[in-house]
Amino acid sequence: MNSSSAVGGDSATRTFRHANALAGRLRGIEGSPTLALAAKAKALAKAGKKVLDLTAGEPDFPTPAHVKQAGIQAIQADQTKYTPVAGIPELRAAVAACLSRQHRTDYQASKVLVSCGAKHALFNIFQTLCQSGDEVMIFSPYWVSYPPLVQLAGAKPVIVHTSEQDQFLPKLEAVRAALSQATKVIVLNSPSNPTGAVIDAGRLKAIAQLALERDLVVVSDEIYDQLVYPPARHVSIVQVAPELADRTLIVGGVSKTYSMTGWRIGYAVGPQPWIEAMTNVQSHSTSNPTSISQHAALAALTQDQQAVARMREEFQQRRDRLVGGLNHLSPLRCTLPGGAFYAWCNVSGLGQSSELTAAQWLEDALVATVPGEGFGAPGFIRLSFAASMETIEEALQRLSKWLSQRGH
Repeated sequence: MNSSSAVGGDSATRTFRHANALAGRLRGIEGSPTLALAAKAKALAKAGKKVLDLTAGEPDFPTPAHVKQAGIQAIQADQTKYTPVAGIPELRAAVAACLSRQHRTDYQASKVLVSCGAKHALFNIFQTLCQSGDEVMIFSPYWVSYPPLVQLAGAKPVIVHTSEQDQFLPKLEAVRAALSQATKVIVLNSPSNPTGAVIDAGRLKAIAQLALERDLVVVSDEIYDQLVYPPARHVSIVQVAPELADRTLIVGGVSKTYSMTGWRIGYAVGPQPWIEAMTNVQSHSTSNPTSISQHAALAALTQDQQAVARMREEFQQRRDRLVGGLNHLSPLRCTLPGGAFYAWCNVSGLGQSSELTAAQWLEDALVATVPGEGFGAPGFIRLSFAASMETIEEALQRLSKWLSQRGH
């Protein structure tokens, strides 16, 4: 017997095809474009380039001192072991108390699951509620991870477009038109990433009525709920329609409000049977979130909130400067966001794709931004104002120069 037959055939036969080993559900799933561009900007900066990074999806402020101290104290007290999968009881109770106060509802700790960030909470939700054949309605522009999270659960994302003319708010007629017998979930994100749009109470009430009529689940991503700028006001769908609480999952976390992105603490709040099922899913993936981070998050939710107010005020000043500045750079135009910390800029007047524009801004002007294609909205670019006022001022100067060099 020759050596080839001894190992099962010729080399072509024996070559392991790695691509064929991947699960089919991963087809079309790519890494987060926002994280990829942030990494590229950091690489250029490391190479000595003075990059102005406006890609960030995280506050540039430090975590509040008392929150950091709570984490240190947790380490010193040896609170470094496994916790219950759904989170320590004190943190679950604190989340329930916060949402009950904000939404004028009555959540109990048993209806709270603490996860490794809000993205993990969303992953748990879709894995628990969705299966092949289900449709999940998502409004575009959307946060880049919504469609992949739905696809990973075997379900189908159904994209309903919003427009600049409508302030990127969903229209009830479009929602009705997109419904089918397979629709199971509607995803809301208010304030929105990337547009900063804040859905008003009247619109929420209409969506709630539709969800009740069609027996739909509502997933309300409210991770930016504390970063809203007057006269805009954050309202949760369960506030305007308390009868929807038994079919609504609220997603939040401490990442944006308390500048704790790296601590990785998010949560989902909703009907207890769903929370228990999601806890089972989490028990076979990450198990509990980091014990130290949970104690820090508890301090963030229950102690001094002045740092949040200061951060919100600074963000509003930066928003006004960045959006005002962009609107003076023809042919760019930008709607004033009511919340979050992103400017959603229309660059279609440049006559080229937003991907090309973002690439040129990075290469030519060393201004890092995120093109709209990843958000389901070509023709736009997201610029984060989670950056210093000095960075914003210099970015506007560089973009002005870039435009003037091209005859704009």
